[in-house]
Amino acid sequence: MSIPGEVLLLCWRDTGHPQGGGSERYLERVAADLVCRGVSVTLLTAGYPGAPSAEVRDGVRILRRGGRLTVYPFALMTIVAGRLGRGPLAGRRPDVVVDTQNGIPFFATTVAGRPTIVLVHHCHREQWPVAGTLLGRLGWWLESKVSPRVHRENRYITVSTPSAGELAALGVDAERISVIRNGVDPVPSGSIDPTPPVDGSQPRPSSSARLCVLSRLVPHKQVEHALAAVAELAPDRPDLHLDVIGDGWWADRLRDRAAELGVTDHVTFHGHVDEDRKHHLLARADVHLMPSRKEGWGLAVMEAAQHRVPTIGYRSSAGLAESIDHEHTGLLVDSPDELVSATRKLIDNPDEAARLGGHAQRKAAGYSWSATTDGVLDVMSRLV
Repeated sequence: MSIPGEVLLLCWRDTGHPQGGGSERYLERVAADLVCRGVSVTLLTAGYPGAPSAEVRDGVRILRRGGRLTVYPFALMTIVAGRLGRGPLAGRRPDVVVDTQNGIPFFATTVAGRPTIVLVHHCHREQWPVAGTLLGRLGWWLESKVSPRVHRENRYITVSTPSAGELAALGVDAERISVIRNGVDPVPSGSIDPTPPVDGSQPRPSSSARLCVLSRLVPHKQVEHALAAVAELAPDRPDLHLDVIGDGWWADRLRDRAAELGVTDHVTFHGHVDEDRKHHLLARADVHLMPSRKEGWGLAVMEAAQHRVPTIGYRSSAGLAESIDHEHTGLLVDSPDELVSATRKLIDNPDEAARLGGHAQRKAAGYSWSATTDGVLDVMSRLV
């Protein structure tokens, strides 16, 4: 396999960004692994308050230019300047450019003069309306019409078979799409659940029914559905509690919604937490809820599974239909009412929750970031 000497990555956020999530983590974990394999990696991304314009993290050189929307033109200008021998990319000639399409790509292929891979976690048709009527229509037009045409000769990487199907439906040739699934980090030693592994038949000990949501707090994650489930179930289960792990610009709206539903005493909003705390909270949960409208894969599914915690999610969210094996590692449902019913089923039947959790843990053990990087390098080698 021919390994590239230098790679340029483009993404609108990095994992340090307040709105960073699984998409950014995928890119940076692969980037760090590429560095360990001798590849020089630069990540060009947006700036945010308190972030330096340049830093090196895990061996990856990170350059920050522009903001939420202006990062796109700034990135293209930085690439062009580098080709002219100016700016932070002067003298650099990447073998491959990875253009992350979070709704819309950078269209780097138009200026980079180098082989380009388009990284897409999922299509955003259902999410664009949140941006407003005008911007939403423009965004979906760029994603669904312009991007497939501009990248008609480029390779694509996505994280699940359903996401690959979405790209094919937009006109991307199936043979140009590679499915390379997320890896998962080992559980930090300081947060390991002391409970011994289950054999699929014994229940996880718990003094109360505990749910969790691990997510960025933005509208399309639909955390409101988890709050509504708590409101429906709490009258019969006064011991029920929901841990909401994560933060985002929608957080205040969710706190207000919890108050409207009368479940404030049953919900804890933990905000952004470190890895040890995150895994500690996951380890004490009985069930993980993921009511997201859309997921490319659902990294949180595997992180919960590492602690033998099964996930309930929506079948229509695309990627969850692959990260969750229905009735084997978790449950897939089709409506908020079914989400409530499925949650009641598992908290009232700890043996069943334990069975699903045991299978989920074994499935999660089959994924690693090293394997993900192997897949990305395989695609890059065809271009190098």
